[in-house]
Amino acid sequence: MTKRQPHAFQDCYPSDVAHCYGCGRLNQRGHQLKTYWDGEESLTRFTPRPYHTAIPGYVYGGLIASLVDCHGTGTAAAAAARAAGRQPEAEPAPPAQMPRFVTASLQIDYLRPTPLGPELEIRGTIKESSERKVVVEATVSAEGQVTARGTVVAVRMPEGMAGP
Repeated sequence: MTKRQPHAFQDCYPSDVAHCYGCGRLNQRGHQLKTYWDGEESLTRFTPRPYHTAIPGYVYGGLIASLVDCHGTGTAAAAAARAAGRQPEAEPAPPAQMPRFVTASLQIDYLRPTPLGPELEIRGTIKESSERKVVVEATVSAEGQVTARGTVVAVRMPEGMAGP
């Protein structure tokens, strides 16, 4: 019997808040990031397309910021669910019950140019967690080299922010 893969954190967002350009499963033109637990860290893999260029051969810095941003809010949502004793990403069907977090602060340090072509690996670590706020530190790596580091302060989505 094969082991069932967990759902990505973003696949567990309620449909009325699953339209984000970076990670929304309902945004067909977006990046559609998928984040999973890898032990105590969170992990997203993303391969930039040729149009994600800054200068020939290198990734646009705004893309890197958006990857860290959506990776961080997804990690925050999963951390909050885990703290509440739930793991919706491990349930048989996507339950769409992961809490939704939004970015209160995003800080990025670009450590070296990120090459365009190889798959990027974004890893996150929870640095602080409470009912309403989660701080995630993330790294972006290409071919085993860390090219950027960021911190996301994610807060629980305010009431009334969900779709009409």
